[in-house]
Amino acid sequence: MKYTQLASIPVLFTQITARAAFGDNGSPLNSIQLRQATSCENTATSRNCWGNYSIDTNYYDVTPDTGVIREYWLTAVNTTLAPDGYERQVLTWNGTYPGPLIEANWGDTLVVHVTNGLEHNGTSIHWHGIRQGNSSEADGVPGVTQCPISPGNTMTYTFRCTQYGHSWYHSHFTLQYADGLLGPLVIHGPATANYDEDLGTLLLSDWSHTSAFALWDTSAKTGGPPQLENGLINGTNTYNCTDSTNPACLGNGTRFETTFTSGTKYLLRLVNTAIDGYMRFAIDGHSFSVISNDFVPIVPYTTDNLLIGIGQRYEIIVEADQAVDNYWLRAIWQTACIGNDNADNILGIIRYDGSSATSDPTTTVGNFNNSCGDESLSNLVPYLDLTVGDFATEEQLDIAFSIANSLFTWTVNTTSLVLDWANPTELRILNNETIFPTEYNVYEITVVDQWVYWVIQDTSGIGITHPLHLHGHDFYVLAQETGTFDASTTTLNLNNPPRRDVASLPGNGFLVLAFYTDNPGSWLMHCHISWHQSQGLALQFVERESEISGTISVPDTFNSTCNAWSSFYATGKYVLDDSGI
Repeated sequence: MKYTQLASIPVLFTQITARAAFGDNGSPLNSIQLRQATSCENTATSRNCWGNYSIDTNYYDVTPDTGVIREYWLTAVNTTLAPDGYERQVLTWNGTYPGPLIEANWGDTLVVHVTNGLEHNGTSIHWHGIRQGNSSEADGVPGVTQCPISPGNTMTYTFRCTQYGHSWYHSHFTLQYADGLLGPLVIHGPATANYDEDLGTLLLSDWSHTSAFALWDTSAKTGGPPQLENGLINGTNTYNCTDSTNPACLGNGTRFETTFTSGTKYLLRLVNTAIDGYMRFAIDGHSFSVISNDFVPIVPYTTDNLLIGIGQRYEIIVEADQAVDNYWLRAIWQTACIGNDNADNILGIIRYDGSSATSDPTTTVGNFNNSCGDESLSNLVPYLDLTVGDFATEEQLDIAFSIANSLFTWTVNTTSLVLDWANPTELRILNNETIFPTEYNVYEITVVDQWVYWVIQDTSGIGITHPLHLHGHDFYVLAQETGTFDASTTTLNLNNPPRRDVASLPGNGFLVLAFYTDNPGSWLMHCHISWHQSQGLALQFVERESEISGTISVPDTFNSTCNAWSSFYATGKYVLDDSGI
């Protein structure tokens, strides 16, 4: 086995082994996969190729065996930064916001050593969208798949890159990612359209000048969600300090900038990493092709704007086909969902070679909708055509809102999730416990390799759109509408429906999801609005419980992490006051 520390990632590998005609499970490959017997180089004119594999390979069944380990080291630290020119304490990985890029090739194994350098917090890392097949212990959810990493301690996450595309990693310890503990994740692989240059990830976020923990204590826990001051593109933006007397308002923020060369096609990897809000991405005067959603390659479609919910990702290809000039790149805050103090000023700059290197663009924004939700399902056609089969189980999950003891909570089928960090679900399973606390909101799935359907209905009457994220699976979006679900009148799309890991539950509407029960583990499903996570809008699917212990490769490490956490928590330096996720 090759063992390398990543210096740079080529977007090409050649894989020739005696198992070239077989998948990981030993089954013969189908006719499409067999056509990849001749190595095919991934170039600007053949992005569909990937060594002995291609965009046609069924990545749910087949993973390249590269034999390569990519190893990283991350430390959570408190840092003073001014991402938009307003200085504040930020939680960071390795002192930067966003954190360092983690990247690998399809089929590589990632080994990431995570140290908690914080004094009074636990921490963890969730690898957003990674299915973690037979590696649920690496999913990174305190109270579900691990105990928090206590101050001064290290935990190693190891998992295989069976998917390709891009995403982000973030702490799943209460509100930490809202304060900066996040970074980009790229797994190189084939694509459904050609491009010349990969410009990397663009992380789009809202941003507060006050810690999310302080906002939780002063408003979000007992009142409506707070309106934040700004938004960032790849961790930077400007903020007007002209009339401020606050010494923290430095006024030295900068725009994100990148350069286009006329005639070149660029790949951009978009991620919404916000706390609470939808964004519409656009580049003035340019249209682009959308080639993937989340970790799922799609049939390309062309648009000039893209609505992105929290946690969602899109890969787009934009051609530099306009006049040589400067153009605004926009993360348009959707005020229909929630306000932002700087909603019209979350901007970056595209500078064509030969244009001014210093002047601001004079281009104008297009006439776009202001809305909450997802891209039209009809646009999100997976390239790999898969059909949903008959369901083994179907269940309805009702989302509701309540106030108890002046605290705002969300419930799923009347239960608001609250976890015990010291006794996570998978530790209970390791210890052969078979009854879970009610507040863990566990739904047990016992069927093996079968389809399960979930009808999620918003019964709150408030009208808030919720971006729902499922760990451990790509789900299939069978229906997504406003109103009340009615099995006799609602049409379910079972023929190659959109697949992804985040989809929006329309306010006062419903979302019908399906997934295939092929991944033992305890998998969280939750709203990705940070305040709603803390208010308990989540549940766990305990899938194939009897097999979960066998997938945990290092039980001693699991137990030692929990023992260290219990010792720290007993000091009283940190007290759980939300759901824990």
